[in-house]
Amino acid sequence: MQSVPIYQAKNQLSELIVAVEGGEEIVLTRRGVPVARLTALVGQEGASGRRIEAALGRLRALRESVSLDADLKSVAREGLD
Repeated sequence: MQSVPIYQAKNQLSELIVAVEGGEEIVLTRRGVPVARLTALVGQEGASGRRIEAALGRLRALRESVSLDADLKSVAREGLD
């Protein structure tokens, strides 16, 4: 959990939101006293992680669907000619 003064949070709101989307909890303070908490909405924790995992799954499927008719060295040599 990260504590951030309110005056600093105003200047870093975008970065703080990205951290919250990543699952971090941020406490906003005024003169060192906690006054508010930034957390992801229920069901939104790890939304970025789910998108990344979905993209990786699509890349894995693409990799499995592509095959070479020759070995990699000969394919590379053909590209140089």
